[in-house]
Amino acid sequence: MNKQAKLVTGGCGFVGRHLVKTLLAEGSEVWALDNLFTGKHPDTWLEGFAKRQEQDLLVYERDGQRFIFIHQDAIDFFRKQLEVTPALTLPDFAEVYHLAAVVGGRAVLIEEDPMLVATNHVIDALFFQWAVKNRQRIGNVLYMSTSVSYPFALQDRGRHVAMKEEYVNLRGHGNVGLPDSVYGWIKLAGEYLGVLAHDRYGLSVVCARGFTGYGEDQNLDYPIPAIASRAARREDPLTVWGSGEQMRDFIYIDDLVSALSVGIKKIRDGSGLNIGLGQLTTLKDVARMMAELEGYEPNIKGLAGKTEGSFAVYADVALLKSLGWQPRYTLREGFAKVLAKVKSAS
Repeated sequence: MNKQAKLVTGGCGFVGRHLVKTLLAEGSEVWALDNLFTGKHPDTWLEGFAKRQEQDLLVYERDGQRFIFIHQDAIDFFRKQLEVTPALTLPDFAEVYHLAAVVGGRAVLIEEDPMLVATNHVIDALFFQWAVKNRQRIGNVLYMSTSVSYPFALQDRGRHVAMKEEYVNLRGHGNVGLPDSVYGWIKLAGEYLGVLAHDRYGLSVVCARGFTGYGEDQNLDYPIPAIASRAARREDPLTVWGSGEQMRDFIYIDDLVSALSVGIKKIRDGSGLNIGLGQLTTLKDVARMMAELEGYEPNIKGLAGKTEGSFAVYADVALLKSLGWQPRYTLREGFAKVLAKVKSAS
């Protein structure tokens, strides 16, 4: 097996492109699959590489290193790969990160078009069919799940607790609570396929339950860049989605990616792994911190009537830290990076 080749599905999305750049910096040959539904073309974020077309692939090269971009829909791609004679010959992969999904901000996608989100059922089923069929040529697999898969009842006002991996148990007679949305249900089903792929087929799998990741190049329909953008304009009142009292576990993108790298190497039995900082922050607190960084004191106001989802969602990160992971960025440091980027782009 070529220990340097790694595959990232959804490799041009927010998390995907940061992961790709990290893997390239480590010296890996990286293959990325993306239909650019929400992702950004590599030409816009991959610097210093010469590009050439090779059949249906875009090959980027720099100093003997290669990045290969497959511009295809994941459903079409894996269906073709499952044919007796695949149209594209892939190398062996030491690591496969399955991030491909129909996803977006809560207001833009999860609330307005939940049936479109159901497409993820097909994406995940085809991916795991391909993975188990090619398990002799694949090292470790990371399935990107979500904190939304945890029981909604454990995230309510006055009753919320830190989410422990054991709160979702997909083996034996384990309990599965009602998730927050259709996206959570579908990711639970994907995790079950990961467990099945390990238990029945011997595939090395970790299910990474990501909490609220953020960073400089995230779309404005996500809370941190949206609030930073309003703070950069010094809006007063400075508004936030919903009541503003809802709490999330925010994690800077570089810390999220480093946690994924740890998880794929350390957990192989299909188990879940929380990816977060393990601390709660209200959206009003986010706005206050952004305003402080910008140097003004606005009135912080929630937008009544806007859907806000669970009241409090945060991770118990004991397992992640036991694997040797530690965050590099505080919330203030991460928020400052986002604010600086927003201001430089305005």
